[in-house]
Amino acid sequence: MRSNRAAMRAGVSMAATLPLLAGALALGIPAAHASDHPAGRDTLQGTKPLWATAGADKGATANGSRVSARVYLAGRDAAGLSAYAEAVSDPASASYGKYLGARQAQARFGATRAQVAEVTAWLKSAGLTVTGTSTHYVSVTGEVADAEKAFSTQLHNYAKGKQTYRAPSKAASAPAALNGAVLTVTGLDNAPHKADHADTLPPPDAVFRNAGPFSSYYGSKTATTLPSAYGTKVPYAVKGYTGKQLRAAYGAGKATGKGVTVAITDAYASPTIAADAATYAGRHGDAAYRGGQLRQVLPGQYTRTEECGAAGWYGEETLDVEAVHAVAPASDIVYVGASSCYDDDLLDSLGRIVDGRLADIVSNSWGDIEANQTPDLAAAYDQVFQLGAVEGIGFYFSSGDNGDEVANTGTKQVDTPANSAWVTAVGGTSLAVGKGDTYQWETGWGTLKAGLSDDGKSWTDFPGAYTSGAGGGTSATVKQPFYQRGVVPSSLARANTASGSRQAMRTVPDIAAIADPNTGFLVGQTQTFPDGTQSYDEYRIGGTSLASPVVAGVQALAQQARGGHPIGFANPAIYDRYGSKLYHDVTDRPTGRDLAVARVDFVNASDASEGLLTSVRSLGKDSSLKAVRGYDAVTGVGSPAPGYVTSYRR
Repeated sequence: MRSNRAAMRAGVSMAATLPLLAGALALGIPAAHASDHPAGRDTLQGTKPLWATAGADKGATANGSRVSARVYLAGRDAAGLSAYAEAVSDPASASYGKYLGARQAQARFGATRAQVAEVTAWLKSAGLTVTGTSTHYVSVTGEVADAEKAFSTQLHNYAKGKQTYRAPSKAASAPAALNGAVLTVTGLDNAPHKADHADTLPPPDAVFRNAGPFSSYYGSKTATTLPSAYGTKVPYAVKGYTGKQLRAAYGAGKATGKGVTVAITDAYASPTIAADAATYAGRHGDAAYRGGQLRQVLPGQYTRTEECGAAGWYGEETLDVEAVHAVAPASDIVYVGASSCYDDDLLDSLGRIVDGRLADIVSNSWGDIEANQTPDLAAAYDQVFQLGAVEGIGFYFSSGDNGDEVANTGTKQVDTPANSAWVTAVGGTSLAVGKGDTYQWETGWGTLKAGLSDDGKSWTDFPGAYTSGAGGGTSATVKQPFYQRGVVPSSLARANTASGSRQAMRTVPDIAAIADPNTGFLVGQTQTFPDGTQSYDEYRIGGTSLASPVVAGVQALAQQARGGHPIGFANPAIYDRYGSKLYHDVTDRPTGRDLAVARVDFVNASDASEGLLTSVRSLGKDSSLKAVRGYDAVTGVGSPAPGYVTSYRR
């Protein structure tokens, strides 16, 4: 399952940028161009969304309408922040691993009190009311006329799909006298920027169970009474792997993640997480939680709970927590919940981790399609990621659950924030763990589904329709970062002509782990049953929101092997190991033939009272994306193999 930062929709598996700075993308430092504004103004590039076109213009927004916005602060040395973030993350740099403390980072790169005061005074002088100030932004509210005065732009209504939203008619600007203190402004357009759930994991307020038969490990039970697929009888899907099997598959050895803290961000918070996690660990041989090992950092209040489907986020937190603990049972886990599913609130959660240096590793299982990302938000996200990098914090984002996104959106594209040059994008695999917890193989995660015919003698329209798969591909907006040069094939890096040129662009993902729900992870959670009672139950789950916490757990093991010294932004180190035996080089046909599993589901997701659905799920069929030898757009450099964890020893 993966949460989607987008307008509500049913899923399948649950601007400008600056040139490279010393080889690293400097996204998030808007260039100032006065040509579009009167003298004395600096343009905040990317604040007019691409959908706000002349053809979609429905006229001026009423002056009395209200605007709530955030003015993000660039800090005292935005270019220096990007350069230092690269230097401390690059194993080839003399500054590698020389991280700053949170206070040091703020003192060196954060906004000064004078900058905050000057920005605040400017906003108030335009008639806007300041509603809050943080180390990252000043939030304001006011009427449209006040916002237009402050940012020297007109706000119009524009058609976007079937809806109409407000947006600037030209890029916003800030007074040049502020000397670049403003990074960007968000909120001038009011198109939804939020996270929502896909349906790999049904809402936890309604029970979901898997029907049997199951395999206890891959291939342990063959579907002998069902039709063959690809010329052979196939195994039943596993009941769900547990920590012992995943640790063996990814070479955990004796490492436990001791001394490392992993953070998880999502919206809201499960009220039963502590009990559920403890019950799950006890049932499946994971270490019992120590006092204080799992804690939550939550906002003072929640908002938009109905709009965002707050209860639907509980299962995401449960999956993330239980997966991290299963792989790295001694690591501390801090869950940092957002007050809603909107970007601004999710950004607050990430900023809280950086400002307090609450963790070494941050797993994030939410995102949206790149087309819905706006450069103003990308700039705000990247600033947080860069600040994290200089403090030795690594951010991991699931790459998406819709493959190349064509089936979902009609357009080939990647997901965001996984597309950021400053995060580790985690792709997905189908994993076969055999008898005795032995790693057998992985394919790229991509599923075709065919149902059993009425007479039970064949699979209807075999191999069936595409259902889901690991997100990946080439960004249309983010230039290729230094660490991907010489690793990502040119055919991939230059594949996205939407960027307007054949320039090499950021390619996703970077690394991969188990994601396929048909070879997925067993999770335990309190759910609501048809009779209205609530109790703990277990089910198999997948999606790249499983892959992300699994990789975060592996990185916790690697940091322990490193003597506890943070790995920080890991991509340079991950790519530095490319081509070695430290990775499983994942391909779609690892056994030389096509692979599939049989799966039986309850029609009502609860019990057999309304019947069963039997299907065959083909593995390694990820839309147009292919897992091949070497780097690919499904699994990146591959999945961690034995030796990966210990390779970080100093």
